[in-house]
Amino acid sequence: MELFISVLRGINVSGQNKILMADLKALYEELGFANINTYIQSGNVVFKTSGRISNQDLAKVIEKAIQLKYGFAIPVIIRRGAELSQLVAANPFLSSSTIDPEKLYVTFLADTPQPSNIDKINTFNYPPDQFVIIGQEIFLYIPARYSDTKLSNSFFENKLKVKATTRNWKTVNQLLQMATLLL
Repeated sequence: MELFISVLRGINVSGQNKILMADLKALYEELGFANINTYIQSGNVVFKTSGRISNQDLAKVIEKAIQLKYGFAIPVIIRRGAELSQLVAANPFLSSSTIDPEKLYVTFLADTPQPSNIDKINTFNYPPDQFVIIGQEIFLYIPARYSDTKLSNSFFENKLKVKATTRNWKTVNQLLQMATLLL
């Protein structure tokens, strides 16, 4: 069995698209997944499944099941356990001793953006907020409040033309710790 992490976008926000984590876990069990663990109410799930399946195809299976059960569409982004470990190690902001890890975020992208879209988005600058795109992740440093930044999921989705969802650095590391326990 292979280890996966799913991050759902837009559930349990301001009373919209409500899914209890116990219900989400039950849905994953119905899909045949094992060793399912959720983390906080924003739709973070660590689980195992057998069979060879791409991240995108696995996301589609979960998205379809949520649509059928709850009647609303939720983007799901998948990472394998090894991918999560690699992205934590790759965070370019960790090399600076002046950066507060509490101000770090990761935006997970459903696909690798087209190089032309990356070139365009790299022309945007919203200091003091910073971002670095590496593969299917955007590493963010937001010194003030994340809720005030222009570097939102919608901003990245519109500019890069891919689905996106963001987690704070603490959550990303907690998911890695949960995944490590299941290996």
